Amino acid sequence: MVVKTFGSAVHGVDARTITVEVNVTQGKHFHMSGLPDTAVKESEHRVESSLKSLGYFMPRNKVVVNLAPADIRKEGSSYDLPIALCILSASGQITTELLEKYVIMGELSLDGELRPIKGVLPIAIQSRKEDFKGFILPKTNAKEAAIVNKLDIIGVENLAEAIAFVEGKKKIEPLVIDTREVFQNKVNSYETDFKDVQGQENIKRALEIAAAGGHNAILIGPPGAGKTMLAKRLPTILPPLTLNEALETTKIHSVAGKVGADGTLITTRPFRSPHHTISDVALVGGGGNPQPGEISLSHNGVLFLDELPEFKRTVLEVMRQPMEERRVTIARAKLSIEFPANFMLIASMNPCPCGYYNHPEKECVCAPGVVQRYLSKVSGPLLDRIDLHVEVVPVSFEQMTATRKSETSQEIRERVVRARQIQSERFKNQKEIYCNAMMPSNTVKDICVINDAGRTLLKTAMERLGLSARAYDRILKVSRTIADLAASEEIKIEHLAEAIQYRSLDREGWAG
Repeated sequence: MVVKTFGSAVHGVDARTITVEVNVTQGKHFHMSGLPDTAVKESEHRVESSLKSLGYFMPRNKVVVNLAPADIRKEGSSYDLPIALCILSASGQITTELLEKYVIMGELSLDGELRPIKGVLPIAIQSRKEDFKGFILPKTNAKEAAIVNKLDIIGVENLAEAIAFVEGKKKIEPLVIDTREVFQNKVNSYETDFKDVQGQENIKRALEIAAAGGHNAILIGPPGAGKTMLAKRLPTILPPLTLNEALETTKIHSVAGKVGADGTLITTRPFRSPHHTISDVALVGGGGNPQPGEISLSHNGVLFLDELPEFKRTVLEVMRQPMEERRVTIARAKLSIEFPANFMLIASMNPCPCGYYNHPEKECVCAPGVVQRYLSKVSGPLLDRIDLHVEVVPVSFEQMTATRKSETSQEIRERVVRARQIQSERFKNQKEIYCNAMMPSNTVKDICVINDAGRTLLKTAMERLGLSARAYDRILKVSRTIADLAASEEIKIEHLAEAIQYRSLDREGWAG
């Protein structure tokens, strides 16, 4: 007797429905077809142990399990539950007509308990698209799947509960979550705030400009100056996630199994801070079963690289193309997977190995030429993609102990949102351009128009400070953002002057 139900295979951030077929006939042995990997093949032992723990038996006849389409590789342990239910039905141990109406996924422990699985959200989205009645899955994943409406989400704790439900012996109410209400209640619920930062007004201003225009930034300063503390607060001043962005972000984290303890919608912008020992595959994504890397996990948020020169050069270089294209394409012999990677890069670094070059009080002990060699660890093409170079100086005792209240993240965010609205209107007819940082060179010439006084200032700055040619477009983009923050239609000379200050690493002789 052949029994069918449905599972799902996740490739990239999308799911594809898999038909799970089981046939119990005369003969011997357990056979599995459909390109299963080792984890799927091992389901035979988990399923057998689970069935015996509940008083059922594994048929001693010939059991054939087919996962169709047979030309797609099936990976992971989440096919245990549908295989177990199909075996019970095919061998006549249970009677049910519900198996073909549901998508069923879950990993079984040896005593029949269900363990959580990855990629629940894309599976639920695909199940709704294909008009399935519902999705039976481990209870710990139910909140994540319930983000998708118009689909019965049946969370079960163990195999016994799943059997009782499909046989109609136990009624389980589908879990229903008001996604919009969850989103509105939790949006912008950050644990950090700029009001806790004393001093560093110039750095706050630079980060406000970065947030307003979507610019990448690098913070250069001695140890203990507050670079990491300030970078961690950047997501709190970015515009709130839209519901579509929140769903897209949650989808990526679901595939990676990193949705979070509450297992619901991600409502705040991600902040990822990988250690400098990270590999290139871990950063951009990949592996035998391609998984999203840190740059995709920071999609719609911030990727923070602390101590940038300490990262391996090969790791930094693989970021260059994703930073331009805002997506990662992972190609294999039989498939090509695309992960979104629209993130803001914030990096920090010491100015030299000892950390005290250009320090106002402490003396640098690095030998001549060491500072330049240290900075050269970061390649020119990567620096070319970073718009703001900001020097961070230590906060004085008077600033740390001041009683004056600092601006809150909410106050700064309001200005950022107003600037982004101006940019949205400006680029409404241009695809895939949402902020000033995304402008290509030909668009810069049309939008970042400066007057004669501005051209004179920019020419003088480039000559006297020895600014490189690549700094020209960056300065114009940043000055356009500064003008947007000031609600100015024109780029004024003061906007240009402020933008020029944010090109520290382009200055000739900056590192001695």
